[in-house]
Amino acid sequence: MAITEAVENYLETILILSQKQPDVHAIDVCSYLGYSRPTVSIILKKMKEEGLVTVDNDNHIKLTNTGKDVAERVYDRHRTLSAFFELLGVNKDTAAEDACLVEHDLSDETFAKLKEHYKKLAGEE
Repeated sequence: MAITEAVENYLETILILSQKQPDVHAIDVCSYLGYSRPTVSIILKKMKEEGLVTVDNDNHIKLTNTGKDVAERVYDRHRTLSAFFELLGVNKDTAAEDACLVEHDLSDETFAKLKEHYKKLAGEE
């Protein structure tokens, strides 16, 4: 399975949920993303087969090291882009929505430069 935008969104969601609650279940992912249980189950099974997540006997979903690396990269992009867009004057909701659209498609080089510029503007350097 390729690491598609959809897979990145699932991994990012599991990361976000795991930061908010002790255990993540498929129903939590369904609620967060607004997807049906069968849809989420299919993707989770594929991500498990690809070594991106584990699911224990209590159906707790955990990111593997590989899955966590992808999730953290995407989530960093999301947070940085959202904050950058807000710094430009975009309202918070639109900034978050636009960050979701852009976070998957920027090259590493462009994102690094954008993040560097954001930190200067925000006084983080």
